[in-house]
Amino acid sequence: MRVSLEQAIAELKKGGVVAIPTETVYGLAADATNDAALTKIFTTKQRPADHPLIVHISDISQVTDWVMDFPELAVKLARAFWPGALTLVLPAKPHVSRVVRGGEPTVALRVPNHPLALQLLKQSGLCVAAPSANLFTQLSPTTAAHVEAGLGEAIPVLDGGACTVGIESTIVSVAADGQWQLLRPGMISEAEIAKVAGVPQRSDNGSDTSSDNASVVQKEISVTPKVPGQHALHYSPRTPLTLYKNRQDLLAACHALQNTHKKCAALLIGQGEVPACKVISLPDHPEKVAEQLYSALHELDAMKVDRLLVELPPADSEWMAVLDRLTRAGHQ
Repeated sequence: MRVSLEQAIAELKKGGVVAIPTETVYGLAADATNDAALTKIFTTKQRPADHPLIVHISDISQVTDWVMDFPELAVKLARAFWPGALTLVLPAKPHVSRVVRGGEPTVALRVPNHPLALQLLKQSGLCVAAPSANLFTQLSPTTAAHVEAGLGEAIPVLDGGACTVGIESTIVSVAADGQWQLLRPGMISEAEIAKVAGVPQRSDNGSDTSSDNASVVQKEISVTPKVPGQHALHYSPRTPLTLYKNRQDLLAACHALQNTHKKCAALLIGQGEVPACKVISLPDHPEKVAEQLYSALHELDAMKVDRLLVELPPADSEWMAVLDRLTRAGHQ
């Protein structure tokens, strides 16, 4: 159900949920100070209650309403990347709801870089929790139509067009001593964060680390979720999906499926064809792939084939966020 900005604000103020646009993905928003409203997010998404939510604020000045400490490094990162696709995880003040924190001692905050989302936040005076507006573990929505297809047309949707970043925000935790750690890769890269921070991130054992190789994505999958998007199976279409490191193996798999009279569809990085198979080709560029990734997977999923075959991009740092999403989408 499409709603106006005024209708969306009214629904949020009375404790309802509304799907809202951001530059990353559409979020299922609720008043971040209203536990009953927050519970509706978990119920609607069928999301486990121990998964924290990201609180969307309209301005850096609101951070201190939510956190015990706003370290200088976190201030630097916020000034550099907000509004934008960076979420900061900081120690929460005691009054911050355990529901929004997922039981963690920290709270996740960001200022979205979408004009309609910012207008909603400023005009309403609310801060909203807004995880992706989809069922838990399924494909994130990047258009209003994706929201309606995944959650049903009864959910109010504020239509802000297609998302421009296309995948979820980078998540970084910052400790009181100024150390930082990348918790979820996104299109704001580790290298960009390190450049602003002036120091590399800290590893779990306290040593400096630089995850130049995207194999770190595979290691993260076994970590107990502490922030959004770290569940092993996530961002997944309904159709079974298999990932391939090279196109030759993908072509062989397609041929084998056709020999058993099964239908497949393929997602390629760069131009190409797969005989007797429906294909979507994405530009061989990380930002373009990120922007179009979920939309392409939604389109492939709607083809109702037996299996989706996905070509992986190169395993290097500039592709880390895309690799993270695809690896979780294909995790069995």
